Amino acid sequence: MADETVERLQNMLREKWGSRSGVKVERYVGKFWGRERREGKITAVVEGNHGNYTVSIEAHEQGAVTSACSCYIGKHGYCHHCAALALTFLAEPDSFVAIKKVEKTAVSDLDTLRAYLDGITLDELIKQMRAKGITQKAFCEAVGMSTRHLTAVKSAESRNHRYHELGAIKLAVLWMLENFETHAGKN
Repeated sequence: MADETVERLQNMLREKWGSRSGVKVERYVGKFWGRERREGKITAVVEGNHGNYTVSIEAHEQGAVTSACSCYIGKHGYCHHCAALALTFLAEPDSFVAIKKVEKTAVSDLDTLRAYLDGITLDELIKQMRAKGITQKAFCEAVGMSTRHLTAVKSAESRNHRYHELGAIKLAVLWMLENFETHAGKN
């Protein structure tokens, strides 16, 4: 695997979690599914004591590593699920599907649309919408959603939780962006 991003991520994970082990950590190593890698971030799901947990680790350009888990102690990434994900990636990096960011201009069918939506966060889309002069409040009123719920969905995505309507909301924001661009300056 000649990918520089993977090597950088492996080095950072080895430095932070390489020697961390224990019964709790070892119990989860290799047990993850839905393994994905987007640039310097890995995510996966594992079955824990209280349900399924979504776990993520991100290596930042400045050398910092952040992690999060949806378990009750993993908000800041200091749980055994995060350590197990790091060790899983170190042992089996090829088992993580590389998700390539798709540019909006490359969307030509349902597969590339899904890849585009998977590769962009709701927060990024909302920032684009704001740049076009559409506020969150105006968007929410247009689609019949409370601003509080939109904020909750956006916040949950940043913490690895997924509301089932996340993709539909992203699609609605994308539609607003396209419609706004198409109808800019027209009344």
